[in-house]
Amino acid sequence: MLGIVPVLGRDFYAGEDLTSAAPAVILSNATWQKRFAARPDVIGQSVSLSGSPHAIVGILPPGFQFAPRGDVEFWTTLRASGGCEERRSCHNLGGIGRLADGATLESARAEMTTIAKQLETQYPDSNRDQGAAVEQLSDIIVGDIRPVLLLLLSGAGLLLLIGCVNVASLVLVRSESRGRELAVRSALGASKGRLVRQFITEGIVLVCAGSVVGVALSQWLMQVLIGLVPAQMMASMPFLAGVGLNARVVICAATIALLATLLCSLPPSLRIARSSTRSRMAEGERGSSGNTWHRLGFKLVVVELATAVVLLAGAGLLGKSLYRLLNVDLGFQPDRLATIGVAIPRGAYENTEQLITVANRILERVVALPGVESAGMASVLPVSFNGNTDWIRFVGRPYNGEHNEVNQRDVSAGYLQTVGARLVRGRYFADADDATKPRVVVINQALADRYYPGQDPIGQKFGDTSLTPASLKEIVGIVADIREGQLDSEIWPAVYYPFNQSPDSTYALVVRTTQPPSAIVGTLSTAIAQLDPSIGTIRGATMNDRITDSPVAYVRRSSAWLLGGFAALALLLGIVGLYGVIAYTVSQRRREIGVRLALGATKGSVYQLVLREAGRLTAIGIAIGLACSIGGAMLTRNLLFGTAPWDVPTLVAVALVLGLAALVASYIPARRAAAVDPSEALRAE
Repeated sequence: MLGIVPVLGRDFYAGEDLTSAAPAVILSNATWQKRFAARPDVIGQSVSLSGSPHAIVGILPPGFQFAPRGDVEFWTTLRASGGCEERRSCHNLGGIGRLADGATLESARAEMTTIAKQLETQYPDSNRDQGAAVEQLSDIIVGDIRPVLLLLLSGAGLLLLIGCVNVASLVLVRSESRGRELAVRSALGASKGRLVRQFITEGIVLVCAGSVVGVALSQWLMQVLIGLVPAQMMASMPFLAGVGLNARVVICAATIALLATLLCSLPPSLRIARSSTRSRMAEGERGSSGNTWHRLGFKLVVVELATAVVLLAGAGLLGKSLYRLLNVDLGFQPDRLATIGVAIPRGAYENTEQLITVANRILERVVALPGVESAGMASVLPVSFNGNTDWIRFVGRPYNGEHNEVNQRDVSAGYLQTVGARLVRGRYFADADDATKPRVVVINQALADRYYPGQDPIGQKFGDTSLTPASLKEIVGIVADIREGQLDSEIWPAVYYPFNQSPDSTYALVVRTTQPPSAIVGTLSTAIAQLDPSIGTIRGATMNDRITDSPVAYVRRSSAWLLGGFAALALLLGIVGLYGVIAYTVSQRRREIGVRLALGATKGSVYQLVLREAGRLTAIGIAIGLACSIGGAMLTRNLLFGTAPWDVPTLVAVALVLGLAALVASYIPARRAAAVDPSEALRAE
């Protein structure tokens, strides 16, 4: 269905997903080379997966990677092996299909919605309000990174605009200073088209030189940016593989270069096309740029400053959003926490007693390690996702089939204490809370507030939607809300079940240390392997690293850094442009300033004259930029966390930064203007 054919061996047979069929596995190409030295004789050999032997039947082609599932090494058939797969209420599978000829996404979505409603009618207990979602696979793949790519494109476009405006301003200044030369050429027979072609040729030379350097730098920068992407995220972003110079990049660069050439050549070309030989000769004699510079040059500077404000405001909003995201209340203490995933082979540990025994042995061994203060385990780590949910029904309350959905987490007796969860009321779990005792549960404050407002939940009971006797549990404790979902997601009601009453074969080990947790991450894997080499360990990392490298934090951090870099360059170019405009204007008004000083004007009035003009341009640019930045922030508000697109402190700070920078840039030409010697200025004229 995906159009993938194994390069070696075969695909799965029909019926090979039945429990009666022999387990089979297909290897990814990278796994075949890394773990099996690319040997062609691996077909037919057996590999142990979770303690169960699987026959290797095929090798996938190089480069194949199913992004929604990350870096998969082994592909096996889906089997109902117990647990979630055998419960209708567990909606953990994602379907993928190819549209038939003539079918549209909307028609597929409508058909799936109809099927979902039929299932809701047929199975009201498990399918009520479940619905259906149908999306393009490409949208799923680029979902998390799309805002960064769009922001990168927008920032690059705005920065290119500023660069072109600066060059266009300089070319215009140069054309104005060459008024006499152009007039002489025109008088000697040069047509306006010939003069225009001259400036277009100069623009082509400038743009080509900049484009060659820019494309060369882009190749290096692309590799740098890709290197900054966390390894675990690269597997879900196959579109970054092989990013570099290719035909499409060169064509895109050539198109941009053509547009830049037109933008850089247009101002002087229009100036030449609209003026006559007599006027150009007169301007050359006066040494003045006339009103053209004031009409066009000043407008270009306003565009530069406004664009710089947009980028600065965007960087400020994203930076503030990132700060608030990384400092959001987690409900636990992530410092000095080391984590690692643990996978117990089902074949070696088949029943619940064995799973509990091996889990306790792992905890005992880990706690005995030097530098370990305490340890615990959970089915899902905090700050991961809102999911692995359970539907509950409360004893003694009316029930109309509604789904009271809550996050479900199976945790060991010492887990909540290890992560630093605050006990609000009741008690934590104890090792004695095992299968021989009545089933108990600890809930979070969000569940207590939603389902027990104004009541004491301690001692209350709930169970599954049928209130089967085996599902009934008594609430023995309430903990402050732990952020189980991503940093920017809401707090869901959550229930914590004791591991000894509902053990599993896959969980996360959490260790609190008395030393930097990074020093013990590698030791955890070694200690578990020494206990039993068949136990798998997955992705050891500190809790802080998991938080800062999470997709949500990465998207905002990369966006803030990228836009911050663009903003810094935009500020520099904008200030340089403003300085060039003011300096050129001062040079053109040298005689006027000399006359003013000769007639008794003070240096302070000259300063005021120059700075007033610069201040007017800056104020207009800031006002337009702030309005545009609010509009732009509204378009990217999904990247903002706890920060409004019109955040006043950020916008005021941006205005102050640009205003102060503009003041410094304008002060230098103002100082030169005030230092003009009236006699020398008049003598030069």
